[in-house]
Amino acid sequence: MSGTVDKAKGRIKEAAGALADDDSLRDEGKLDQAIGKVKDAAEKVADKVKDTAEAAADKLRDAVTRKP
Repeated sequence: MSGTVDKAKGRIKEAAGALADDDSLRDEGKLDQAIGKVKDAAEKVADKVKDTAEAAADKLRDAVTRKP
């Protein structure tokens, strides 16, 4: 499940918990939102690593194929 979905699900649970005066459901919603934020952050880091690796591979490929 994506981070965005987890955050939305968490907001819904938190709101339902507030309406029902259910601390457990409210806390579960907060946890889901936190998990969503972590997933989003991890995805950004993974994208950055991938971009950096691709750039390094391109530079290496250019250096190897360059004629003296």
